[in-house]
Amino acid sequence: MSKATYIEHNGTIRTIEVDDGLSLMEAAVANMIPGIDGDCGGAAACATCHVHVAEEWMDKLPAMEALEQSMLDMAADSDHCSRLACQIKMSTKLDGIIVRTPVGQH
Repeated sequence: MSKATYIEHNGTIRTIEVDDGLSLMEAAVANMIPGIDGDCGGAAACATCHVHVAEEWMDKLPAMEALEQSMLDMAADSDHCSRLACQIKMSTKLDGIIVRTPVGQH
């Protein structure tokens, strides 16, 4: 099990343990992290799990697929550190990852 930290737009910090193989979206929903809804269930068909990944973690993530990029193109507050939490599967390589939820998702 690894740890992930979610920082809300208001500065509230929540660190949770996440089973390897579980997406950051699934873990957030299971732990009622505000600002991450996962309306499409992890199919990358919405952007309700949009997060801003801390810069230092970006190079540890797998490359973004075209579907994810198209969803982020429509998301409010999208930037170069934006990812869909449903597309980030937890592993020991990501132990300690930090993500922030956009203001528009609260």
